[in-house]
Amino acid sequence: MLKQISFVKSAHILSQLPKDNLPQLILCGRSNVGKSSFINSLFNRKQIAKTSSTPGKTRSINFYSVDGKFFLVDLPGFGYTKTSKQDREKWGKLINDYIKSSKNIRSAFHLIDSRHRPTELDISLNEWLHFSKIDFSVILNKADKLTQSEFSNAGNSITKTFPELVLNENLFFYSSFKAKWKESVRKKILSLFY
Repeated sequence: MLKQISFVKSAHILSQLPKDNLPQLILCGRSNVGKSSFINSLFNRKQIAKTSSTPGKTRSINFYSVDGKFFLVDLPGFGYTKTSKQDREKWGKLINDYIKSSKNIRSAFHLIDSRHRPTELDISLNEWLHFSKIDFSVILNKADKLTQSEFSNAGNSITKTFPELVLNENLFFYSSFKAKWKESVRKKILSLFY
């Protein structure tokens, strides 16, 4: 379980979405929060998802099949100001239309950089997930970069902003470089799809 992952396709318009009726787990978050690294590390694959030092690299909705059981869906990162307003509006419309039209979204992972307080954009995304009635968890990424006191502060800060979060239920620390937090996230995914 959670062993086989394969890239299926990129969708730039709604007609390109996969026709398979598999349940879906969407990954969302700000540009440069580490979604591609999260995918690669979770499945121990170096470049199944292309990483870049340039934020805003993902410009399509990318679908990955996991064990033939579900799609892991990587949404374009939001908030990258160096992309044109026209591009940002285009991606935003694509994402909104996808969310509205899909009947197969089972849950979402909202990735947030654990080193920083949730931004206004993170709060807007949280509200959007609530409004769309999508079950979600928050992944506090890049946790390996925190000191012990910062680790505690990050947990307190996120639950003050989003009081519905409970550690290891719908709130998880994660690092793409250290395996210590990986098992809790894997268990969450297993509970959703297996």
